[in-house]
Amino acid sequence: MKSSSFGTRNLDIREQFDEWRNWFSPVFEISREGDSPDFLAENAVWDLGGLTISRVSAPSVRVKRAKANIRRAPVDHWVLSYCHHGSTAIRTKNSDLVVASRVPYLWSLGEESESERTEVARMQIFFSRDTHGDMAVLLDAFCGSSLKPPWGYLLGEYMTLLDKWLPRMKTEELPHLKAAVRSMAVACVAPSVDRIALAKDEIGQVRLERVRQAVRRHLKSSSLCPSALCTMVGISRSELYRLFEHVGGVSNYIQRQRLLAANSTLCDPENAQSIQSISADFCFTDASTFSRAFKREFGQSPSDVRAAAACGIPIPAPSRIRPGFRRERFIDAIV
Repeated sequence: MKSSSFGTRNLDIREQFDEWRNWFSPVFEISREGDSPDFLAENAVWDLGGLTISRVSAPSVRVKRAKANIRRAPVDHWVLSYCHHGSTAIRTKNSDLVVASRVPYLWSLGEESESERTEVARMQIFFSRDTHGDMAVLLDAFCGSSLKPPWGYLLGEYMTLLDKWLPRMKTEELPHLKAAVRSMAVACVAPSVDRIALAKDEIGQVRLERVRQAVRRHLKSSSLCPSALCTMVGISRSELYRLFEHVGGVSNYIQRQRLLAANSTLCDPENAQSIQSISADFCFTDASTFSRAFKREFGQSPSDVRAAAACGIPIPAPSRIRPGFRRERFIDAIV
């Protein structure tokens, strides 16, 4: 799925901030903080039709949405913001918030606002009032507030996953994604039994990612097992098994991740660690067991992979497509 994107990296240093400010005009007035000569920033915007997702990486700025901005750009969207890092102080008519990183907060483009942002990497979800008017009572009630744990944490993790998913999604998947994002947002802003049930799949995706991260952190630990994962992540054994049923079970997933990590080690021509030592690092009982499992997974032995790397035979790497920058404006992407 392509985004409408704009970045300043390829611009003349003297033009970077002015072009960034123009990109967001007339929605916002932006002034910069600090005296650095450059202003490296990037914004990618995905339009899902009545629901827009934005990713921003930018230095410190002051941002104002005044009455004049509202008149010139009368978009009346609710905004869920989440900073991976960096903090925001935002003032509206009815609220004054200082929000740390990894805490989602809800505000509205229909109101005047002023904010001061440190250097940030931020995800935002814009809900059009025209499209999502049935959510008005709920979202207006929480507007100008941050989301408390545990649901705030859960929504933040979900928004982090969206950052990974969006570039890989296909156009035909958008209706499902739009409904999923909406269900997750409502469940986390105002949790109830019914709303949580509607967001069951999305909540499962967040918990699945938590388990995956725990597995990556503890790949070389001999104590890594389903019971340990349940304790680390705080879920039941039955839920853990249900999350990994589609990949043949959690134990199978752990072994495959160990084999993938071992494969990366073997593909490094500068790594002289023995195959026996690598197998022990990744908790296989012996080198022969490791070799059999490795060959089943990759179709070649560990020694074959190491020999290919030593001879300089190129090993394909997954491609990462960088969205092309297009000179548009932020207002064109969110209306």
